[in-house]
Amino acid sequence: MAMDEKGLGRHLQAARRSAGLTQQDLCHKAGLSYSTLTKIERGAIRAPSIFTIQSIAEALGVTLDELLGGAITRHAVKGVSRGGVRFVYFDMNDVLIRFYASGLTQLARDSGQPIDVVESVYMQYDSQACRGDITLDQLNTVWAERLGIMVDWKKYYLEAVDKMPGIDELVKWTAERYHCGIMSNTMPGFIAALREQSLLPAVNYDAIIDSSVVHALKPELKMFEIAVAKTGLQPSEVLLIDNDRSNLVAAEAAGWRTIWFDNYQPNTSIESIRTALEPAK
Repeated sequence: MAMDEKGLGRHLQAARRSAGLTQQDLCHKAGLSYSTLTKIERGAIRAPSIFTIQSIAEALGVTLDELLGGAITRHAVKGVSRGGVRFVYFDMNDVLIRFYASGLTQLARDSGQPIDVVESVYMQYDSQACRGDITLDQLNTVWAERLGIMVDWKKYYLEAVDKMPGIDELVKWTAERYHCGIMSNTMPGFIAALREQSLLPAVNYDAIIDSSVVHALKPELKMFEIAVAKTGLQPSEVLLIDNDRSNLVAAEAAGWRTIWFDNYQPNTSIESIRTALEPAK
């Protein structure tokens, strides 16, 4: 697949940031000059040497295919909406799926602890786990210490999840017309587990931006920079569908298109999304 130089630059930049490296760090590890790397990331070098890209991949600890496989270029884009959208990111919790508080309630019952104790642990450690700062095993250890029982939080979570009504059809309709992906604040391994249990729409996602993998959370700018770089497109060509208005405000500030998803009235939101994503004539 052909790759334009700006799309390549954005994708390499996202991979570097995901690895937690500065440009200087990557130059040192890959044996590149600072000017060469900055030019590649800016898209100022047309068709950089495959040996240079291979050196970058090795420095990042990934294969060449892994480094470049997620980059979408204009040559590969399926279509464009009347509003100029070429790539659609779906939020996961309360858009693709519904997560009910019953998971916390059941954990309170099983442990014999008050619900406010369970909720306190969840609120204290949720962001750390979703950012990937602590592992799921570490979170389960905290639960066990506070509640006095062995806990598998992924199990409780999965048992408290349902598909959002009508979302399967919408995502499949979207994937037939545009490139699409998932962009979610989520704990390690949850997206894979949801896909294994067929709780997420079964399409080939072009990008999955998992907060616990990229070590950033919506609505932080870093999360949006990584996500847009993965598409190889301009921010104005990317749409975020999310139920959290703070995430939408951040996306708009980053130049994205946005649509608010009302998880209490999903059918109304789905109809609005279909209308907004009508292909250009």
